[in-house]
Amino acid sequence: MSGRKKRKITKAERLKQLQEEEERRQREEEEARVKYEKEEMERLEIQRIEKEKWHQLEAKDLERRNEELEELYLLEGCFPEAEKLKRDTRLLSQWKHYIQCDGSPDPSISPEINTFISLWKEETNETLEEVIAKSKLVLNLIDKLKLILLETPPYDLEDKNIIQYQGSILELQELLHLKFNIATEILLRQASTLADLDSGNMEKVIQDENVTLYVWANLKKNPRYKSVRFSETQIGFEIPRILATSDIALRLLHTHYDHVTPLCPVPTSLQEHTATVTHFVKDEVKNEEAAISKELQEEGKQRENESNSVQEEETKFEEQGDSEVQMSFVQEEPEATKFELEMKLLSETVLSAQLLLIENANEKPCFFEDNEVDLCQFTTLGGVYHLDILELPPQCKPMKGWMIVEILKEGLQKYIYPPETTEDVETENAFPPIEVTLEVQENVIFFEDPVVARWDAEGKHWQTDGISNVSYKSEERLITFSLETFGPVTLIQDSHINMPFQSWELRPLDVNKVLLTVTTVFTEIQIQIKENLCMLASIKLNNKKHSSILEGKWMTPISFICALKEAGLNIFPSGHSHFYVVINYKDPLVEMKAYRQLALLSSAFAFGWSKWNTVCNSKKVIVKLKEHLTEEPTQKPNWTNLMFSGDRAQRLKINENSEAFSEALQEETEFHSTLYHMVKDFASKKAMEKIRSSNCQFIDSVCYMLLSTRLLSYS
Repeated sequence: MSGRKKRKITKAERLKQLQEEEERRQREEEEARVKYEKEEMERLEIQRIEKEKWHQLEAKDLERRNEELEELYLLEGCFPEAEKLKRDTRLLSQWKHYIQCDGSPDPSISPEINTFISLWKEETNETLEEVIAKSKLVLNLIDKLKLILLETPPYDLEDKNIIQYQGSILELQELLHLKFNIATEILLRQASTLADLDSGNMEKVIQDENVTLYVWANLKKNPRYKSVRFSETQIGFEIPRILATSDIALRLLHTHYDHVTPLCPVPTSLQEHTATVTHFVKDEVKNEEAAISKELQEEGKQRENESNSVQEEETKFEEQGDSEVQMSFVQEEPEATKFELEMKLLSETVLSAQLLLIENANEKPCFFEDNEVDLCQFTTLGGVYHLDILELPPQCKPMKGWMIVEILKEGLQKYIYPPETTEDVETENAFPPIEVTLEVQENVIFFEDPVVARWDAEGKHWQTDGISNVSYKSEERLITFSLETFGPVTLIQDSHINMPFQSWELRPLDVNKVLLTVTTVFTEIQIQIKENLCMLASIKLNNKKHSSILEGKWMTPISFICALKEAGLNIFPSGHSHFYVVINYKDPLVEMKAYRQLALLSSAFAFGWSKWNTVCNSKKVIVKLKEHLTEEPTQKPNWTNLMFSGDRAQRLKINENSEAFSEALQEETEFHSTLYHMVKDFASKKAMEKIRSSNCQFIDSVCYMLLSTRLLSYS
């Protein structure tokens, strides 16, 4: 039994066991420490090598920076060159208008437009058809003046010109509306002779490309005739009994343009800022001109002294020849230098104007009424519906072969509804809101149900109160609502409904031709750009192609942007948009430099949205890029991510499928000061040739569209 008992461990054995365990633990710790130190040394060595390599790359970049920036400056000479061409075109426009001899005035020349307005004021008894025909010319003159204000750079616009052009626009708008009122009065005087045989009332409908007019005269005053519908359509009114028994006329004048909303003022800060830059550069140019003139004089004296000493043994004929060559050389050099200075001045002013295009406003507009429409947040679309209840003027009466009519001195009068005093009326609900049904213009896109707004004549703004029971039938494009008082009405939509963008891509199509695709929550818009023109290529709504009258029409960039906005396709942020949209803020100077350089490369490289652009800080932008020399899109594009900080460009190691963001440099690549020199490292010879041979107007147009859409901040 004693043999089966477990032998006790002695104290010496226990101590030995503990000692062995301690030695093993110390050995393991030592091995771990040695391993950690080795790994740490390797890591530090790798860091040191990477840091050394980084410093070498930075030093190399710094060494060639001036050379690269000088080459970029020469390439970006296309921007002042394009501006010079635009300036020449503006100067030639007056001459082109003069030689056309079509009888229309030049709206930019004050005496001509004033004469036109005065002569038209003197014309009387014009019918609605005649006014509508004349309105085409008037609207064309207004559009020309608006375009001059938009297309002329602020440094070429004087305050007196702005006041003159805006004054002419307002005068033309007011006169056109007055002519419609006078023509309506002339029509209503003849209402009894134009009465419908069935209803006994008069109805008149005139449709034109710019105006749709509906007029109804209540001749029978039948209390049961409360539903007014025009030309067997659903457009019309539901009127109360008091109107059905009154001598009134209803007019719905739908102008497809908006002459009610006040004109946008030209920002004074923009003018002052540009003027400051211009004066600064002009002073610099004067100083350089003085220095160059002094140098030329000294060189001329030196040449004269040298020629006198050398030409003692030469013939008189040779002396004359040398002096002629010398004089022509001295004359040509100042001319060339003067041109360079002019282009430098223009380059600085263009740069300033481009920077101002993407600057954010510091303060949000303040509005004092709860129901006032913020025109920085909302846009009026589809024109203005002028709703009027008019007093029926005295009717024409036949007498002995003549038509006798009483003409009221005060002209066409509005019927006040509801009346200011209602003492004689027994029931409280005798003046209910009037139900109105309108047709939404077919060329305008509403991504959500439109909001109805009415014009407040006293406050000079749109507001949304006094309107109830709004319903919208999108398929029939009909909107019905109840209105307490009549007056101008419009439909509004959030200006930023398509912002921020989900993605974008800029792809070359042909020589000096690219396709810009912008994808939003509701739509995909494709824009073609060539030379100094833009065109809407296609629109997709909910992944389905949507037809538009703008498709296939080539326009200048500013006209094109205005046309898209008027169609409800606003993808162009304003200076106040950042107050209404969550944006990916980027430093304006970095953003502007990026757009300029992307435009330079756009003829041979495709660019696109990168998810990493939202991760990097505001001083850097990231885009994906690939060489693209064919018109067709690549099936499996091999994109490269580029990061640009305004003064440094680099290829990133990460791609769009990477899990985490890193600024690590792509292996075997270097830093460069510009995107142009970055892509030059891996671009084909053909691609670089296409870039260098790009048209200056094309590059300028691409840059303007990028500046206007602000894809790097609003995607």
